[in-house]
Amino acid sequence: MTARFKGFGGQVKPGPAIPSPNIWHWPDVYAQENAAQDADGAIWTALREAAPWAGKDVVDVGCGDGFHLPVFAAEAASVVGVEPHPPLVERARARVAGTGIGVLRGGAEALPLPDRSADVVHARTAYFFGEGCEPGLAEADRVLRPGGVLAVVDLDFAASPYGDWLRADLPTFDPVVVERFFHRHGFRSRSVDTVWRFEDRATLESVLRIEFSKVVADQALASTPGLTIEVGYRLRTRHRPATLLRP
Repeated sequence: MTARFKGFGGQVKPGPAIPSPNIWHWPDVYAQENAAQDADGAIWTALREAAPWAGKDVVDVGCGDGFHLPVFAAEAASVVGVEPHPPLVERARARVAGTGIGVLRGGAEALPLPDRSADVVHARTAYFFGEGCEPGLAEADRVLRPGGVLAVVDLDFAASPYGDWLRADLPTFDPVVVERFFHRHGFRSRSVDTVWRFEDRATLESVLRIEFSKVVADQALASTPGLTIEVGYRLRTRHRPATLLRP
């Protein structure tokens, strides 16, 4: 597992409890990254189609500083963010204070939630990276009600240019193997093309430097003359059976 996650911010992401050096070490820069990501809302459009949350109970696993929680809460019946890193739990709670959104400390492999308490479990670039995340898949199934959906959003390593930079830092990561893993576990997958749009060059550079090793960040900056980056994602969804299957 360790080798798979090497290279994010030039550091190692060991498993099974996978730290996130980008947001853990540079939360303010990552907040700027969140603001730039998916500038046209393509991921949200895809999520609404595959895992609609209006009037439903939503859990956001690995919610970080809670950036996505208010978007869900605008339509959901309830929203709970789950985050393992205590400083981010506090940042998330401060973000949603007074809104009724809950933020709990916990990890994907031991969600602090009752059985069958959610309709949508969402995770964006958090924990569910392929082989090794089976305990988290089981936990999601435990907290989902029959007919509920697990929606996993991750970066597309096969989509240029961002995927090229990811593979340069993570040469052992095989996106084909990852796709096979999720297919084997009953997920439907689709590609989502997005644009990251930054307000200024300094912010773009700061973001790339927390996401990649120095060599790769330098290459990415040299090949990005403006303030936008095309970034591909994979949206993977799996529904919990609505009824028990009987022979």
